[in-house]
Amino acid sequence: MQTKAIDTWKIGAVKVTRVIDIIQDIDLTFLLPEATSDNLAPMKSWLQPYFLHENGKAPLSIHTFLVQTADTNIIVDTCIGNDKPRAMPDWNKRQGSFLEDIAAAGAGREAIDVVLCTHLHVDHVGWNTMLVNDQWVPTFPAARYLFGKDEWAYWKDEEDPFGAEAKIDSILPIVESDQVDLVESDHQVTSEVSLIPTPGHTPGHVSVKIESEGQKGVITGDLFHHPVQFARPGWKDIADVQSEIAEQSRMAFMEQFEKDTLVLGTHFAAPTAGRIIRDDGFYRFEV
Repeated sequence: MQTKAIDTWKIGAVKVTRVIDIIQDIDLTFLLPEATSDNLAPMKSWLQPYFLHENGKAPLSIHTFLVQTADTNIIVDTCIGNDKPRAMPDWNKRQGSFLEDIAAAGAGREAIDVVLCTHLHVDHVGWNTMLVNDQWVPTFPAARYLFGKDEWAYWKDEEDPFGAEAKIDSILPIVESDQVDLVESDHQVTSEVSLIPTPGHTPGHVSVKIESEGQKGVITGDLFHHPVQFARPGWKDIADVQSEIAEQSRMAFMEQFEKDTLVLGTHFAAPTAGRIIRDDGFYRFEV
């Protein structure tokens, strides 16, 4: 189990800080059924030690990225949340230190200007709200919450199979508030931060591109749950709503962002950030 260290990167003038809600060691075949020990063997040289343990388990980090430009504090994805009733025991009615950790990273909840959800799965919306006097209210009182227009169009009539309760306690209170903006999948957030469409994991899934002072970075969202998907983009991810489209998005993403872009994985354990490198006909993640 990793400690909850706060890691920070600079992309030009933009500061990006990872703030962890929870880290869990999982059997990777839970998410990627083809990720058996035999199938992982060709990638072990670069997956270990960070992304695959000797015992075969893989660390899954649920974290947010605090993106800070000169005048805007942005939260990308809001993790599990506290007090939320969830089926998974480690997620159920958590009492974590997320808000204190965000403040320690440089921006208390009142200082957040934008909350950006790459998609609306349960582990990306939890801290959208907090429990106050038995009511779910927006956690970040001064923020605009950006939800993808296409993403909400899908989920308003669907249930998240991994946490249907999230719609009631973490999504609808925002949709019904005066703080939400339903945006296009290529929305420009600031002059340095923009969305890029990466559909498939969910129909309106987006990743987040950062460009500043000639440097580039991109936050994956759940386009990639684990770095092995760079080498095996066609392995089925059980959480993908549209598997074939997700594979196409992964391939296009790698072709666009190989080598010269800092890639930050939304569920990648530390060191979390690296480069996409071509390797003997495939790609790998180099940290």
